[in-house]
Amino acid sequence: MRIWSLHPQYLDRQGLVACWRETLLAQAVLAGRTRGWDRHPQLERFRAAPEPLDALGSYLEAIAVEADERGYRFDRSRIDRAAARQVEALSVTTGQLGFEWGHLTAKLAGRSPDLLELWSGVTTPEPHPLFHVLDGPVAGWERASAAD
Repeated sequence: MRIWSLHPQYLDRQGLVACWRETLLAQAVLAGRTRGWDRHPQLERFRAAPEPLDALGSYLEAIAVEADERGYRFDRSRIDRAAARQVEALSVTTGQLGFEWGHLTAKLAGRSPDLLELWSGVTTPEPHPLFHVLDGPVAGWERASAAD
């Protein structure tokens, strides 16, 4: 599972669709509709939010907005909590963003080199709209593997 801290503009088609699906799964886990992935480390930051399902709803809404801009149609009725609520931003560290940027660019090199070229001048990627950036190391919950 990969719930990116990076802005969804950087994701290729496969990454955007996977992020949507995996975040819907995370939503189901936190809503108690499924028991799979209930201990996944990337859920820690959402569990720590004052309103975890509101935070996930806002996260999903930003993914859907990016999909709209690309002409895709993601079914917003699958978002449990309306993104219209004001949600407190979650924190992401510079180290985590840098780590994810390296992880994403490695994926893009293999499957979307044209998109990688488009973003080749980016040295400091923007975060997903739900996050604000703080200086710091890679997050303690990060468990990146070749599978995500």
